[in-house]
Amino acid sequence: MADIQQVDEGAGPERDARAERRTAKLAKQISSFAQAHGGAEGQVAYLGQKGARIVLVGEDGDWGDLVAPSYAVAEQAVKESGITVHDDFDGEFANKVRTGPYEWTRMAGIQVGGPGNA
Repeated sequence: MADIQQVDEGAGPERDARAERRTAKLAKQISSFAQAHGGAEGQVAYLGQKGARIVLVGEDGDWGDLVAPSYAVAEQAVKESGITVHDDFDGEFANKVRTGPYEWTRMAGIQVGGPGNA
């Protein structure tokens, strides 16, 4: 019987370099968002095998999100960008989000008598 060697495809220098490039790209995107919106704060949420979601809220109330391939990459990216990071998306942080007609239509339109979500 032949020897079977299990190879961990998720480890090694190539994966480390890829994670570093992705971290740098995310940090640059976060910094650009913060600069465009007078500063920003964020929160990192675990998405399971998909990675982690970085929710950004600008000082002007605009918001956006990014998806990182892992929670570790997301944490490092927000750290490198220098923004304030919250543990949870609630309270004063959530109150900073400014929503518009699109969000009301898509998220609550049906419930509050708005147009349906087709």
